[in-house]
Amino acid sequence: MAASFLCRTHILRPCLILFRTVFTVGMDPMGSAFGRSPLEGLHFDNVALKKLPLDPSQEPGVRIVKGACFSRVQPQPLKNPTFVAVSEPALALLGLNAEEVLRDTLGPEYLSGSKLMPGSEPAAHCYCGHQFGHFAGQLGDGAACYLGEVKAPADQSVDLRNENPSGRWEIQVKGAGLTPYSRQADGRKVLRSSIREFLCSEAMFALGVPSTRAGSVVTSDLRVSRDILYDGHPRLERCSAVLRIAPTFIRFGSFEIFKSMDDLTGRQGPSVGRDDIRAQLLDYVIETFYPEIQQAHEDRAERNAAFFREVTVRTARLVALWQCVGFCHGVLNTDNMSIVGVTLDYGPFGFMDRFDPDFVCNSSDSSGRYTYQAQPAICRWNLARLAEALGPELSAQSVKAVLDEYLPLYNAFYLGNMRRKLGLLQKQEPEDEALITDLLQTMHNTGADFTNTFRCLSQVPCPSGEEEVALGRSVDLLMEQCSTLEELKETNKPTMDHRELVMVLSLAQSNPALFQMLADQKGVSKQLERLARLKELVDTNQDDLRAKQREDWSRWVKQYRKRLARELDGQSDPRRVEEERVIAMDTANPRVVLRNYIAQNAIEAAETGDFSEVRRVLKVLEKPFSAQPGLERPGRARLAGDGQEVGATEEGAQEEAGPAPRRFDVPYDGKPPLSACGISVS
Repeated sequence: MAASFLCRTHILRPCLILFRTVFTVGMDPMGSAFGRSPLEGLHFDNVALKKLPLDPSQEPGVRIVKGACFSRVQPQPLKNPTFVAVSEPALALLGLNAEEVLRDTLGPEYLSGSKLMPGSEPAAHCYCGHQFGHFAGQLGDGAACYLGEVKAPADQSVDLRNENPSGRWEIQVKGAGLTPYSRQADGRKVLRSSIREFLCSEAMFALGVPSTRAGSVVTSDLRVSRDILYDGHPRLERCSAVLRIAPTFIRFGSFEIFKSMDDLTGRQGPSVGRDDIRAQLLDYVIETFYPEIQQAHEDRAERNAAFFREVTVRTARLVALWQCVGFCHGVLNTDNMSIVGVTLDYGPFGFMDRFDPDFVCNSSDSSGRYTYQAQPAICRWNLARLAEALGPELSAQSVKAVLDEYLPLYNAFYLGNMRRKLGLLQKQEPEDEALITDLLQTMHNTGADFTNTFRCLSQVPCPSGEEEVALGRSVDLLMEQCSTLEELKETNKPTMDHRELVMVLSLAQSNPALFQMLADQKGVSKQLERLARLKELVDTNQDDLRAKQREDWSRWVKQYRKRLARELDGQSDPRRVEEERVIAMDTANPRVVLRNYIAQNAIEAAETGDFSEVRRVLKVLEKPFSAQPGLERPGRARLAGDGQEVGATEEGAQEEAGPAPRRFDVPYDGKPPLSACGISVS
């Protein structure tokens, strides 16, 4: 069953809120009998805490939690919490009206965990994970806090009820303070990371990519110290919190708490040997989120194999969608892989600008483990770790059979998505795969923008006379998306420090055996490839580069138009077929994605108290396939009487001093400026 419940096709109607006056023990009363806050009417049914073992300890502080899937916690209040933005479609999942929530004076407190809603039972989830390929032992919700499970409104769509069969939405606050799993951290999240997660969760939903959702982002006057670039220069940042929504936040790593001692790291899961709890967790997941599998199989072994296969199918479908919108997750550890096949945990993610198969969005990923092109293989590796974590619940034979299916499944999903992006709707030809590969290679060679190039392709016409004119116009359009010589030089500079690279190469010559033991040979090879490409670029000029780019695109466009012509073979109404192709392509290729510079504009404004750009970007991302008059480029805040810029003019925006026009003042659907390459996310 497809995990598409968090995609853009569902619109929910607000439902009647039933007010309750039940208060949570240990917290201040939050509301009168008249239900002054719509959030006090949410109907909680916290099934996970009833069916899965809870840590009996109330001991504060970080500790190893044995024999439990959750630990009870108390969220730590923020100082003067205030809304940055809310998502109307995400809050509608809970039956909430966004405008009512924004007007609610208690809204920022409830949705940051600073006050508890009646029926909420805050807890933190225990899980482990393989991080960058190595088992890290106990991890868990170090900053996230489970608030409970809210019953879906009665008028929720049939599709949503089918795709989220539990009938409940788990809500979490990320950034609510210390838990037993916070390790050396403080359990807080800052404004920049919170805005990125909020915007990307909703952007992925609108793109049609299964994802956890974000209902709101709240900031405060509480500050914590963060060393953003890990360079010894920390600064104080505002503590903030995101309300996250999903059927469940259980992940692959949830099953790794039972792992025996790892041969490489010497670490083990905190509940090693507790096969009873593993069976309990597995039963809960299948019965709750895969009821069709539970009902179809009386035999436990067959049921578990069917479950593992469905998780594999969903994962293959998900990563194929990522690849087709140019999304790079950044930290594809097993603890960041959802058991229901949705995108989970938005940290140092990135959407590609210039197409580069070796694109790394996480500046901390020095080895390039989680590059764009590595994502499909990494997801298979993570599925293999999930199979190991399920242990005796799966037979080795069934695991092998399912994992052998993964690559064909992924390829089928990817090829189907790419055919839609290219408008190849009438027939499937074996040569299509080569056409797609050639397109990506041409994009790479010319430094073309990934998102904009695909968007341009709907304007490439089928052959119908005046071929040279049509070809020239099509190539001109694509040439606008190519990189300049300066841009290519900048993006092909080696990422390894020059002195370090010289030292490594010297070691390779003087002591090859030691080099093989110590050096990242694949990484060094990539650095040498960059150097070679950079030398080529130094030896050319802008005119020669443009001529070569035009030659490359002319060759590919000719192939593409021949393929489009075959789409019309045997069609009685070629014009209708062509019109349908354009419509299909424009609904498969977005105009706008959340590029780093777009997010950075919103973050820098918000850090001055101007939240208007966050809200503006959210509006743009909610309709990524459409032109939106008046929302073509970043907003500009109005000036005070003395010329000093203050918060933007949108209703509800903060009126505090802010920076002068947005740093990246280019259209949201424009080609990113070269300076955007300097944004570092870790």
